[in-house]
Amino acid sequence: MKNERSLIEKILLWPFSLLYGLVVGLRNCLFNWGVLPSESFDVPVVSVGNITVGGTGKTPISEYLIRVLKGNYKVGLLSRGYKRKSNGYKLLTSHSLPSEVGDEPYQIKRKFPEIMVAVDADRRRGIRNMLSEQTGKPDIIVLDDAYQHRYVRPTVSILLIDYNRMITEDHLLPMGQLREPVSSKNRANMIVITKCPVDLKPIEFRLIRKNLKLYAYQSLFFTTLTYGDFQPLFPRRVNCPLTQKNVKNFSALVVTGIASPYTFEVYLKNYVKEMVSINYSDHHNFSESDLKRIEKEFEKIENKQKIILTTEKDAVRLMNDSHFPKSLMKYIYYVPLYVKFLREEGADFDEKLFEHLELNKNFCNLVFNKRK
Repeated sequence: MKNERSLIEKILLWPFSLLYGLVVGLRNCLFNWGVLPSESFDVPVVSVGNITVGGTGKTPISEYLIRVLKGNYKVGLLSRGYKRKSNGYKLLTSHSLPSEVGDEPYQIKRKFPEIMVAVDADRRRGIRNMLSEQTGKPDIIVLDDAYQHRYVRPTVSILLIDYNRMITEDHLLPMGQLREPVSSKNRANMIVITKCPVDLKPIEFRLIRKNLKLYAYQSLFFTTLTYGDFQPLFPRRVNCPLTQKNVKNFSALVVTGIASPYTFEVYLKNYVKEMVSINYSDHHNFSESDLKRIEKEFEKIENKQKIILTTEKDAVRLMNDSHFPKSLMKYIYYVPLYVKFLREEGADFDEKLFEHLELNKNFCNLVFNKRK
């Protein structure tokens, strides 16, 4: 949903946005002029990110990239590990906790245990450490949430734009939600519009492309979010798991700690009889008082057929919380999230991705050796 400000607020905040824009613009110029260095690496680096505050669907896109690449190549993913309680470089293992490494890297490692996942706010140091790991260096590194991290020069730069918050209709912080000017989109090789409605009309495709004013070297793709079947958070506590097909008479308490819960809630309304929502800020760490509130709100629901639904990202924090109420364990489910390309564009996206990767000499040698 768009964050609308009043005219008075915009007038008051405009000078601050102007100052912010000058600082960001100077920083980008220093990188463009080579005053601030951008480092390249021997392995191809795929950067995924945005220029807006809040969620644009980076994790589902990163997971899509992993699925495309991991069949033939050793894939590594590097994230800063937002809101983790540790510092510096950390390689994830099967014993890592979300509090130590961040919920999104933990989620990815849990879903793809065979790939290397690491966290480091210093992306250059993180890549160097990944490439020196004794377990075997990755062939390709996916750099999560890194569009602003220009100290690394990516082989492929993928910019995500939320359909519900188009950058061409937004303003710089603090007046709007842009971290960088709209012109920063020009650094991207591939631009993906995320969270589109599935019934997006042909004229909307054309208008978005026209408004973005892309260059010939840039490719544009449109995606929507699709959800998997309900998954019990504590499977051992559930005798007969529920699915979307058998909860139409259920009441649901929806608990989220994500930037934009709107799309998730709209989806769930199609399956349950009624909903009550508790929304926290993005990457929220649930306290004991939060869990007690969830327990009380669930008790208030009069319908005997009731469940708790949460996102996959929130699930990784809740399942590792020792204070989670035992009385709720058999009622709580999470909903896996996937990205789906509109107009059957997935194959075109994959083809364009590999075209960019082949610009990396070491990747070409890797492909040649695998084909021998």
